[in-house]
Amino acid sequence: MNSRWYNAVWRWHFYAGLFCVPFVIWLSCTGAMYLWRPQIEAWLDRPYDTLSTQGALASPDAQVAAALAAVPGSQLRRYLLPQSPSEAVRILVGKGDDVSRVYLDPRSLQVLNVAQEEQRLFRVIFHLHGELLAGALGSYLVEIAACWTIVMLLTGIYLWWPRGRSGLGGVLYPRLFRGGRMFWRDIHATAGLWVSLFALILILTGLPWAKGWGTYLTEIRQLTGTARGAVDWTIGGKPQKEAAAPMDMSMPPEHAMHMAPRGAAPAIRSGELARVIETVSPLALAPPVAISPPKKDGGPWSIASEAANRPLRADLKINGETGDIVDRKNFSDRHWIDQTIGYGVAAHEGMLFGLANQIIGTLTALFLVVLSVSGVVMWWKRRPEGALGAPMALQRPQTGAILIASVLALAIYMPMFGLTLVLMLLLEVLVLRRVPQLSRWLGLRSAEKAAVAG
Repeated sequence: MNSRWYNAVWRWHFYAGLFCVPFVIWLSCTGAMYLWRPQIEAWLDRPYDTLSTQGALASPDAQVAAALAAVPGSQLRRYLLPQSPSEAVRILVGKGDDVSRVYLDPRSLQVLNVAQEEQRLFRVIFHLHGELLAGALGSYLVEIAACWTIVMLLTGIYLWWPRGRSGLGGVLYPRLFRGGRMFWRDIHATAGLWVSLFALILILTGLPWAKGWGTYLTEIRQLTGTARGAVDWTIGGKPQKEAAAPMDMSMPPEHAMHMAPRGAAPAIRSGELARVIETVSPLALAPPVAISPPKKDGGPWSIASEAANRPLRADLKINGETGDIVDRKNFSDRHWIDQTIGYGVAAHEGMLFGLANQIIGTLTALFLVVLSVSGVVMWWKRRPEGALGAPMALQRPQTGAILIASVLALAIYMPMFGLTLVLMLLLEVLVLRRVPQLSRWLGLRSAEKAAVAG
């Protein structure tokens, strides 16, 4: 029975890996780049952060007017509060769905650069990582790959588990001088051991962004009455308006810029922005701090701390006429589900505990690539001619309550796993097993059985 179980798990591990490996390598590489976003963006923006500090600052109204003039016909979306006197002011202006970031000298009002937000480096990487530049379809594919990567990791731990083996070689560390397939087997097994826990955390904390899982969570929260306003992460790469969540302008750049009203914007009264800045500056909110104009005449201004470490964030509403704080919501005021996901998102992006978080995330991505490459090498070395090379099919083990409960638990938590599992089982029974040559090539039955069936 143990050999049957081992063989069955091995086959699940093989087929899961067959599908997941290209996605794992892609997501590991793009994710590792995104982890270092603060440092890379600071390097890219360095020409705009060392301006002359001589001369008087122009008024915020004049700065906004210069930014709007740089993109004719645009409206103010957000004003990013400078973090130092030598920084250029970043002002986001938009025309419909197109949003531009205007870099402006706050003293001379010289326009230093105008960049399309969606064409900035890390916006492109964001879409490459989360949706493969394929919109909702890409998001679903990434989510399915993430679900089956969890299966691959869990089955890999089962296969790794030492059974009567003496010594730690090949269990906790690779035996580098054995050569051949055993070398790659040790690399694969030990890399999988050390990376599994961190990889599982990385995958689970990335699910809230996925189109299917994020929408699933939103609907459950609405049914259970645990939803409290807008969340501050995208779902399927789309703004929350399209994810069945309330519109809120005090949200991060990845979707706030899409949520601004597309019609005629309320007139911004002279002096209000300066008054809001005067109120916000002493509060020492975690940067970057975004100031968004009222959504209706006489409405409050929205202020959002968009710190990469999300537990440091805060959202405020300020009366532009008086400068009074109308409302403030700190991270601790959010629902515990939002707080939990916020901690997870910050860890996923490498921002929860600084440089160490970035290093751990990068090493996890590197180990996942090693795991994937070593698995492909092992498969390539052992594959027979004329066949895919799946582990030989033995008699099916008995289906126990633990297995059923485990699969159901995974399917409930990750609906895309359950859906694709059912579809694959139906495809196997109704199509793949009915074509002897294809069935034998896929390893769904042995050559002898395929010959008898033929």
